[in-house]
Amino acid sequence: MVRVEDSIVARLESHGHKFEILVDPDSTDRIRAGKIDVENDLALEQVFKDARKGEKIGDDAIKEVFGTTDISAVATEIVKKGQIQLTTDQRRAMYEKRRKQIVEIISRESINPQTNAPHPPARISQAMEDAKVHVDPFKTANEQVDMVLKALRPIIPIRFEKTKMAVKLIGEAYGKVYGDLAKSGYIIKEEWGSDGSWVGLLEIPSGMQGEIMDSITRKAKDGAEIKILKDRSKI
Repeated sequence: MVRVEDSIVARLESHGHKFEILVDPDSTDRIRAGKIDVENDLALEQVFKDARKGEKIGDDAIKEVFGTTDISAVATEIVKKGQIQLTTDQRRAMYEKRRKQIVEIISRESINPQTNAPHPPARISQAMEDAKVHVDPFKTANEQVDMVLKALRPIIPIRFEKTKMAVKLIGEAYGKVYGDLAKSGYIIKEEWGSDGSWVGLLEIPSGMQGEIMDSITRKAKDGAEIKILKDRSKI
């Protein structure tokens, strides 16, 4: 559970009432996605009308606005629809975290079309500074990627591109590699061969091609065959 002194106030005003909770600043994205962990994400399992003064709000008001008094449902709605109150230090930390996430996404999933290689994170970060990109700490990184890319294109050659990769796993290689591929979300088609091998079609960010190929060959050794497809309609 986050400590009270490390928490931030999430506030929602509705129907003439003010509802506040004390929440872990690192959990807000997950809560907005509907994946709240009350025990760890909230400093106190309580809804307030003034959290810093410790003034609680009655169940009748909560039920009127949210239709329930369940703390999980109420806290999720407050974070989704309300405002986050940050100190200067908290805002700076949240800004840097969001900026780093955006840099990582763009570096991982984009390429320099002049070299067909990914831009290193430091180059992306510098280009964002040169373009004077404003990052919103209250929006997710994925929500801001398109905006940042638009700002970066006059500064550096950059393009989001997908690569299709066919992977064949033979024998023990399947058990060593398949779990990672399945969790990655990149598999778009799979089938079993008549020889007992597994064949999968992956669509991956082009900037991750080398990383993914290295990971597969390192774990599967000689039990993997990888082919980058030029005709993307074939497996």
